[in-house]
Amino acid sequence: MPVECAEVIVTTSDGQMPAFLCQPAESDRPSGPVFDQRLPAVLLLMEAFGLTRHIRNIALRLAQQGYAVLAPNLYYREGEDITFGYDEVDQAMATMYRLDFGQPVEQDLKAAIAYLKALPTVDAERIGVTGFCLGGGLTFLTACRFSSEIAAAAPFYGMVLDEWIEAVKDITVPMLLVFGGQDPFIGRDRIQQIEARFQQLDKAYTLKLYPEATHGFFCHERESYHAAAAIDAWHKLTLFLQAELC
Repeated sequence: MPVECAEVIVTTSDGQMPAFLCQPAESDRPSGPVFDQRLPAVLLLMEAFGLTRHIRNIALRLAQQGYAVLAPNLYYREGEDITFGYDEVDQAMATMYRLDFGQPVEQDLKAAIAYLKALPTVDAERIGVTGFCLGGGLTFLTACRFSSEIAAAAPFYGMVLDEWIEAVKDITVPMLLVFGGQDPFIGRDRIQQIEARFQQLDKAYTLKLYPEATHGFFCHERESYHAAAAIDAWHKLTLFLQAELC
């Protein structure tokens, strides 16, 4: 499916946040009175390495599936176009830890959702969220804080803070939780703790653990890439989004 992409600006309470927007080309959308031309949408949240080529590629792939996709640059307070190579782990982690995961980041997420909802091409009732690494954790946070604004969430190997596990009680949307069994940042005990919380509260979720995969397994540009897990996870993500948003 042909897509249209653009560099856009999301206005936040702290300034102008650049973002990458992809959606199916207008000429390829159904038309006529019997069709609802508004699109389901996905908020795509970046890795600790920034709004990389890999994240932009995921946005393209999702848009080709029929979604409007917004990938914001959450490092905008650090300056324009802050990205890191996959060999610059220390620099990426240092920048990630300078983020304020309280009100500033929550307001950024809220602004990004509002931007998607305001697009004339988007059905505001059919917005999902997914993300990887840092973005996986923030996808989890989005489900905790903004369930009333979204329809589904699919975090990939996101680190989850203790207070977010407590806040699972506030999640009201279906979740797809994806982890690697060899992830040094998110151990099996933590994964079990997260799942136990969902079970305790009878939340709608699916947890997929790839026993041989490690952190970042979805990215083909990283040494941690695990092809079989990445292919299967993409299939599960697309089925999940289709079921919950289409």
